[in-house]
Parts: sequence; C-alpha cells; structure tokens
Amino acid sequence: MMLRGTVLVLMIATLAACGGRNSVQRADAPVELPFKAKLSKSEERAFSVSVEHEGKGLDELRESVRFEATKYCLGTFGGSDADWLIDPATNDWAFKQDGSRLIFNGECTAL
Repeated sequence: MMLRGTVLVLMIATLAACGGRNSVQRADAPVELPFKAKLSKSEERAFSVSVEHEGKGLDELRESVRFEATKYCLGTFGGSDADWLIDPATNDWAFKQDGSRLIFNGECTAL
C-alpha cells in the first residue's frame, strides 16, 4: 500500500511538471538585438519581416529579421528552419524597400 501511495505521488508530481511544457511561453532574444523587426503572417507558412534599416549593415540587420522568423516558425510549426526569398542577382536574401523599412519574405519549412 505504501508503494502505491509513493507511485501515485510521483505520477502526480511528474504530471504537474509536464504542464509547463504545453503553456505558451514568450521567446526573447538572449541578447539585445540591433534592430526592431516586425513579422507579419501571410498565407500558409509564408511570412514577411519588416525592419528599419537606419543605414546600418545588412548582416546586423539580418539577425533581427532571422530571430523573428525563427521564433514564429518554431512556435507555430515546431521547427525553426525557414527558406528566404532569394534575389537572383545577388544570390542573397531578397528585400523590398518601403521608405526607411526593408521587407524580407520567407516561409517556414518545418512539417
């Protein structure tokens, strides 16, 4: 009887600990990102991320864009991988400019 009680307590404790995994948690960047990016959902798995470019380097800007896409794909589809629209002239991420904002387009690839 004592063994059944111990097993029951362990099962309840384990079940309570698992409840935290199913709750929605906010993903924050581990460090301050250089730019504020905003993700907009399109259709199916497609999305766009816009960011103020402020005349800074594209590499730093991409980290902010990549973080938003990773957070969205991981939270929505369970995987962090994304395919980005590629500019054939540069063979790099394509973007549109809208005033002082750059807009990148991608698609989550997790199944």
